[in-house]
Amino acid sequence: MPDFRNTTVLTSAADAKGFPAPGGPEVAFAGRSNAGKSSAMNAITGLKGLGRTSKTPGRTQLINFFDTPGGRLVDLPGYGFAKVPDSIKARWRVLMEAYLNEREPLAGVILIMDIRHPLKPFDEQMLAWAAHSDLPVHILHTKADKLTRNHQNQALAPLKRRLPDASMQLFSAVTGQGVDEARSRIAQWLDAEDEA
Repeated sequence: MPDFRNTTVLTSAADAKGFPAPGGPEVAFAGRSNAGKSSAMNAITGLKGLGRTSKTPGRTQLINFFDTPGGRLVDLPGYGFAKVPDSIKARWRVLMEAYLNEREPLAGVILIMDIRHPLKPFDEQMLAWAAHSDLPVHILHTKADKLTRNHQNQALAPLKRRLPDASMQLFSAVTGQGVDEARSRIAQWLDAEDEA
């Protein structure tokens, strides 16, 4: 498995012209604002400052590219924060669509959902887009530490029934629950693309 601690910042892009030249398979992290995307990236890489965490949702306004052993990790803008002006929301939408629809090296998407608030409209849109594009998605149900083990299972059961074919897991950046499983999934995508 790659040593994700060797992940480094490559560049940030405000538009498609700023995307770096392809440099191996890419795994994108997507999720609603404040779902725990930055904390998940930090936990997976073991690097505290990689994904900048904030109490203010909507902080990520650029697509951030990181070099990692075997490929790249890509941090997409958090989406769905009501206090962000419509003009910025429109710019985010264009930026994300440019990446998701046109980026050849994209090998898979890690979709971040707060286990307490899953399957919001953005999540549904991402899952529909991925199905249409035949792109694998792995769902991290974050903030699992906020629920007891019993409540975790109760929250996960209806999601598994609703999305029977989806790849998903519980995850907590606080306790480390699910970190190794998430790393393994990312490594599979990076390895599969390298061998293709």
